[in-house]
Amino acid sequence: MDSGRQSKKVPLWRSLQTKYALTYLVVIAAVLVLLNTYPVLASQEMVFQSKQTSLQSQASVMASALAGPDSLSEEGVARVMEVLGDTGLSRVLVTGPSALVLYDSTGQAVGQYALLREVTAALRWEDNIRSDFVDGAFHSRAATPIVYRGMTLGAVYVDEYDVFAGQFLVSVQQTLRTISLVIALSALLLSIVFSKAITRRLGQLLGAIRTVREGEYSHRVKLSGKDELTQLAGEFNDLTGRLQTTEEVRRRFVSDASHELKTPLASIRLLTDSILQTGDMAPETVRDFVGDIGSEAERLQRITEHLLALTRLDAGAPVVTEPVEVAAVARRAEHMLEPLAKAVDVSLALELEEGVWVNCTGDDLYQILFNLMENGVKYNLPGGKLWVRSRAVEGQAEITVEDTGVGIPAEDVDKVFDRFYRVDKARSRAAGGTGLGLSIVRDTAKRHGGEVTAQRREPEGTRFTLTFPLCERGEEA
Repeated sequence: MDSGRQSKKVPLWRSLQTKYALTYLVVIAAVLVLLNTYPVLASQEMVFQSKQTSLQSQASVMASALAGPDSLSEEGVARVMEVLGDTGLSRVLVTGPSALVLYDSTGQAVGQYALLREVTAALRWEDNIRSDFVDGAFHSRAATPIVYRGMTLGAVYVDEYDVFAGQFLVSVQQTLRTISLVIALSALLLSIVFSKAITRRLGQLLGAIRTVREGEYSHRVKLSGKDELTQLAGEFNDLTGRLQTTEEVRRRFVSDASHELKTPLASIRLLTDSILQTGDMAPETVRDFVGDIGSEAERLQRITEHLLALTRLDAGAPVVTEPVEVAAVARRAEHMLEPLAKAVDVSLALELEEGVWVNCTGDDLYQILFNLMENGVKYNLPGGKLWVRSRAVEGQAEITVEDTGVGIPAEDVDKVFDRFYRVDKARSRAAGGTGLGLSIVRDTAKRHGGEVTAQRREPEGTRFTLTFPLCERGEEA
C-alpha cells in the first residue's frame, strides 16, 4: 500500500519540471516587460523634451520679431511671417491681446477668437507647452506672449504634428516586440530543456532510492557532471554502500547467532531425549548428562549476555563517564581470573604504572580487560604466561595484553574483532568461547574514544594494544 502510494506519478502541474520551467518563464517575462516599457518610455520622454525645446525656441523667435511700437495688425503680422519664411510647423497662430486671431498659417481662423488654453495661458504671461503621442504621431503645442515694454500685445501659438518621429518610435516598439517574441520562444524552449535535464537526473535519483528501498542495496546511480546533484548521487552511493555492508553484516550476524544458539540447544535436546528415552540409565550417566546440559545452558547464557551487550552498544545509548584508574581495574580483573589461570597452569604478570586515568566507566573498562585477559588465559598453553602492562604515552593511556598462547595467523589478525569470528572454532568452543568477546571489546572501547588493535607476538602468542585519551583524576568528559 505504502509503496504504491510513494511511487505514484506526480501530476505535471505539480512536478518540479513545471515549476522550474515556470520560474524561468516568470523571470524572462519580467525582463521582457521591462525591455518593452522602459526604452519606449525613455524614447518618448526624449522626443517630448526635444519638441518642447524646439517649439519654445521657435515661438520665442516669432514673438520677438512681432514685438514693436505699433499695434499688431493682420497686414503687419503677415509681413513679418513672410520674412520669417517657412517654419516647418503644422500651424502658426498670432493673436491680439483679446485672443483675436490676426494670422493663421492655415488661413482658417483669421478674425475669430482662439479659444485655446495655451493662448489663454500665454496672454497671462505664462509660457505653455504640451506634447502627446497619439495614433502613432507626436502632437506638440506651444504658446508664448508678444511683449513690448511690459505690455502684452498678443500671443504666438505653434502646433506641430510629427508623423515621422512617431513612425520611428512605432518601428522601435515593433522591433522590441519581435525581439521579445524570439526571446520568449527561446526561453520557453530552453526552460523545457533545462528543466527536463534537471528533473531527469532527479528522476534517476528517485528511481535509485525506490530500487534500494526494495532491498537491492547493490544498486548504484550514475550521474555525469560536477554539480550538487552529482555530489548528491555520490553521497547516495556511499550511503547505499554502507547499507549494503550493514545488511550483509546483519544477515551474517543473524545467521551466526542462529547457528551458535542452535548448537547448544540441539545438544540439550539430544541429551534430554536420551535421558527420557532410556528407562534404565545409570545414575552416574544421568548426572553426566545433566552436567552437560548445565554446561550447554551456561553457554547459551553467555551467548545471550554477549548478544545483549552488543545490542546495547549498537543502540548507541548515551553514557555518563567518570575518571577510572587503569591499574585498579586491571588488578580487579586479575583477581577474578587467578583461579582459572592456576587451573590451566598460566601465570599472570602485571606491570602497571600508577596514576593512569581514563574517562570510561569502571564496568566497561573491567569488561574490556577481563575479556582480553580471559582470552589470553583460555587460549594459552600449559606453563604459559600472560602480561598486562599500562603506561601513559604522549597524552594517551596505553594498555597491552600479551600472551604466549597459540597466536593468530597473519591473515586472520584483521578479522578477530568481527562478530562470531574464530581462528580455531573447535578450540574456541571447547574453551567456552562465543566469538563475541573481542567484538564487545572493540565496540566498548570505541564508545569511550578508545581503540584496540591485535598483532602476532614473536615468537609465539598474541598482543592486544588498547589506547584511551588520558584524563586528570576528578576530570569528567
